Amino acid sequence: MPVWLIVIIVVLVLLVLYVVSVYNSLVSLRNKVNDQYSQIDVELKRRFDLVPNLVETVKGYTKHEKTTLEDIVKARNTYANAGNMQDQLKADGELTNAISKLFALAESYPDLKANENFINLQNELSEIEQKIVYARQFYNDSVLKLNNKIEMFPSNIVAGMFNFSKKEFFEASNEERANVKVKF
Repeated sequence: MPVWLIVIIVVLVLLVLYVVSVYNSLVSLRNKVNDQYSQIDVELKRRFDLVPNLVETVKGYTKHEKTTLEDIVKARNTYANAGNMQDQLKADGELTNAISKLFALAESYPDLKANENFINLQNELSEIEQKIVYARQFYNDSVLKLNNKIEMFPSNIVAGMFNFSKKEFFEASNEERANVKVKF
């Protein structure tokens, strides 16, 4: 067998191995992004389930603060009806904003702040919020790695051949970036 044929076969085998390796790493990164999104979703579900208990506890103390509680229920329902990842992330932002207003509202009600149920719910919700923040960070880190792999040469060629597409980062809305304002 001629040497040039052996060289061509070796190059082709190396090329195939490279394509397989890049493809597998892209699949792994895509699955990691999906897994990280699922982690966000798990924590959002925990928060979603906790919100009605928090609202009911607060209702007993703040009967005239109906709009804040209605905003929380509305944001929770928006999240429940969100059809895709983008809608869920937007609804999550609205719910985060509404919950922040609720905690600011609690500052005006000393009896509520001292209520054991409220304290427990607030602590649990704060813990969930912290987990959501970490899950969002991990999600964005995973998206960054996937998007880099999709865009960088030469892996972008393999990504294009197998129709890998970039994922969107989780970004806070302008509403979430603004300071919470509570009016009495």
